[in-house]
Amino acid sequence: MKNKQLVNRNIEVFYNKASEETRLDKGMGIFEFERVKSLIKKYISSSSSKIIDIGGGTGKYSEWLAKKGHQVHLVEPIPKHINLAQNRANKLKNPFSVQLGESRKLEFKNNFADIIILHGPLYHLQKKEDRDVTIYEAKRVLKNNGIILAFAINYTASTLAGLLNGLIHKNSFFEMCKEELTTGIHNPPDDLPWLLAEAYYHTPIQLKEEFISQELTHINTYAVEGMAWLDKEYFANMLNNKKRETLLELIKITENDSYLLPFSPHMMIAVRKQKTYEK
Repeated sequence: MKNKQLVNRNIEVFYNKASEETRLDKGMGIFEFERVKSLIKKYISSSSSKIIDIGGGTGKYSEWLAKKGHQVHLVEPIPKHINLAQNRANKLKNPFSVQLGESRKLEFKNNFADIIILHGPLYHLQKKEDRDVTIYEAKRVLKNNGIILAFAINYTASTLAGLLNGLIHKNSFFEMCKEELTTGIHNPPDDLPWLLAEAYYHTPIQLKEEFISQELTHINTYAVEGMAWLDKEYFANMLNNKKRETLLELIKITENDSYLLPFSPHMMIAVRKQKTYEK
């Protein structure tokens, strides 16, 4: 099992070089962690739920959910992350399970989970057929009336970042942005190797259609960062209590605005498996 390549080599190389373990502890990652938790909380009851955290990295979200008393199962394709997640789980009174695996072939029985979280699969699978299999598998292992919470990267993400930091005027970066805006395909240029490995960037409409085409009921789509990150003094202002409240209120009142969703680098979609579904 350890020798089996579960994800594209470029993706594994990227994560072996990057530190997913510390990413949520600095910069926008600090805000992302708190914001994502607040979105997940909208759909998690106070009683214990069976939750599968797919592509959950080093287990920070799994740890948070396990501490709330839920039965959590982490599925992750990067061996480096698996080791870190297992160490994290071992320290808990209510440990989460850790499984090396990937979203297109889940090792769970039908109708197993109350909630499924798709953290990375939708943006690390460039081919629609692979994303379709991922959604089908999530639906299969989900109980009737269960919820899927899935995260995606917006097709505008690089372009907006490039406009803010000046990279849009670098030819290789702009060519990458044009591809993302027209096809959704993201491939980092050779001269910018620090950018995210190959990925797929959704439009909000595409994201919704990929789920409802499999007879899942759309509940809502949320902006993760919203427009707040466009504040030119974003990091400083997020450390200022009064200014942070303004930015958080802005996100809250616009989080479901379909016209403003493309201004947010990340989105979360919530869908339900209806009780009528039988196969």
